[in-house]
Amino acid sequence: MSMFCYQCQEAAKGTGCTVAGVCGKQESTANLQDLLVYVLRGLSVVAVEAKAADKLDDTVGLFVAQGLFATITNANFDNARISADFAAKAAEVGILSQANEDVRSLRELLIYGLKGLAAYVDHAAILGFQKSEIYAFMVEALASTIQDLSVDEMVGLVLKCGEFGVAGMALLDEANTTSYGNPELTSVNIGVSDKPGILISGHDLKDMEELLKQTAGTGVDVYTHSEMLPAHYYPAFKKYDNFVGNYGNAWWQQGEEFTSFNGPILMTTNCITPVKDAYKDRIYTTGMAGWPGVPHIAERAEGGSKDFSAIIEQAKTCAAPVEIETGTIVGGFAHAQVMALADKVVAAVKSGAIKRFVVMGGCDGRHKSRSYFTEVAEALPQDTIILTAGCAKYRYNKLNLGDIGGIPRVLDAGQCNDSYSLAYIALQLKEVFGLDDINDLPISYDIAWYEQKAVIVLLALLHLGVKGIRLGPTLPAFLSPNVAKVLIENFDIKATGEVQADVDAMMAGN
Repeated sequence: MSMFCYQCQEAAKGTGCTVAGVCGKQESTANLQDLLVYVLRGLSVVAVEAKAADKLDDTVGLFVAQGLFATITNANFDNARISADFAAKAAEVGILSQANEDVRSLRELLIYGLKGLAAYVDHAAILGFQKSEIYAFMVEALASTIQDLSVDEMVGLVLKCGEFGVAGMALLDEANTTSYGNPELTSVNIGVSDKPGILISGHDLKDMEELLKQTAGTGVDVYTHSEMLPAHYYPAFKKYDNFVGNYGNAWWQQGEEFTSFNGPILMTTNCITPVKDAYKDRIYTTGMAGWPGVPHIAERAEGGSKDFSAIIEQAKTCAAPVEIETGTIVGGFAHAQVMALADKVVAAVKSGAIKRFVVMGGCDGRHKSRSYFTEVAEALPQDTIILTAGCAKYRYNKLNLGDIGGIPRVLDAGQCNDSYSLAYIALQLKEVFGLDDINDLPISYDIAWYEQKAVIVLLALLHLGVKGIRLGPTLPAFLSPNVAKVLIENFDIKATGEVQADVDAMMAGN
């Protein structure tokens, strides 16, 4: 086979992409990314030795994190930004170079967890927040993937990755809230104005801040798309009059929505899809994102800002966006906002008004089977609350599901980057109700996964002791039968099933 990749939920035939990625990744790019990971594994061996000699610098850890982030699903498709010089070597170091299926499965599970963690720590570092111990674990774990370890040792490192996943999420939460304030209950416009606009997608809030500063007073409006929607929840961004609203839905619909937007699009991170002719002359990438032939906005100089002037000038020449919907959506239920409502929530639980919380966070995707999550949201009884973070919310955040005593039945904590809030809320409720075990809470987990940030969220939940997680729409292709058996037996992980049966089981606490 010319390539092999099974790191995302769309792995061809549920086993792996072998000719080209369903995401649009070509053979050459897949092989170069395999080589980049291989090089980072070797670098990590040297970094572990440097750590032992107390000579490991945070710049090495950040470099490893950024390298891993560049290989995350739907981030960088541009071979020139990886290096075309290594193509011959790339074919020798791919995933299938490890013949033992179970060793390969555990190593890839760890690597994909590290890729998700890498995204979190890179976003935190951009805002000036770093922790040496997280970098130290990342290089230790990456180095372990070229060592002959026992199955128990490899499983231990996978679970330890979950521990550092919690630490990485907490660090990013601290970085975001320190920089921009705690997200707050917010009603977001989903219509358009009559002015030209710029559409910003991805996850990078620093890019969001700098774009808003540079567009203020220019006559150009700014709209969010997909995972950038939660930027509206942060107090620091609400002062910009030209921050108009959110345009469109989840990442996989960008082909049609970018076309109708009319103005320039800025992709700050994943998730970019194959660029269409209809907007290829007005899309830009920055950060870890990349697409061949698409202009890339350079990194900011130390102490400086990125230069978005070319995007702004182009926007001034474009027509206003075509309106595709009207109305508002409500979000901003990160941990601070939810805990501000804690008395109300606890009273509703004690009175029986709220019978159960269902965590339906994670990723959205284009597969038809993902209608499962819409149908679950519709089938859940009126005395349930959905807790969400990530683009999975687009499967149900525009449904009219009502509220319970003024508490909306869908509480959106934000991006997949804000998944820490879901864990924090659960841990706080455990304390409020005086429980010894997090699994005694009236909370079920019905998680949609697609890419590697969902993997680190899963590992973080396992580290916290959460059991009985439903994962869908399919179990990961990179889990060998034996590794899947370990997770099922120890954590009761299960695949999503038939909608009503799953709803009934969750309401029964199963």
